[in-house]
Amino acid sequence: MTSHDPVHPTTTHSTWGAGRPRLLVSGPNERFEFELSADIVKIGTAPDAELNLAGTKALHAEVRHEADDEYVLFVHGSAETEVEPIPLSPGDDGAVVLRTGSHFAFGDWSLVFQRDEFADHGRPYGGREGGESDVQRKQPPRPDYRKQ
Repeated sequence: MTSHDPVHPTTTHSTWGAGRPRLLVSGPNERFEFELSADIVKIGTAPDAELNLAGTKALHAEVRHEADDEYVLFVHGSAETEVEPIPLSPGDDGAVVLRTGSHFAFGDWSLVFQRDEFADHGRPYGGREGGESDVQRKQPPRPDYRKQ
């Protein structure tokens, strides 16, 4: 690149739901990946729970794919999380924005959120390269995902 070439910043703004968002689930006697393919994934023991985990409440938690293309954990039962869940509205039990590597636990179950870094909005400029621990350039605004 020469000094007169235009600079086109990279960005984490990928297409809606990109990056194969998933949960890595570990229990007492099993391990598996659970793809987050629905906009709301209920976790618990209820018959309508998409992710059924023995020993949890009927509706223990939910992972919601929000309008800004973030995945957010809403906790309804006891849980261990990396950060304290923050209530987003009155009466809400609390929520945590999930980033690649975020982990949480319900009883005997341990879960880790994974999303390929190019699509994880918590990774500036598409991941580690040219990013972490450096001064970050301002990114362009996120696209309006409602139009997709």
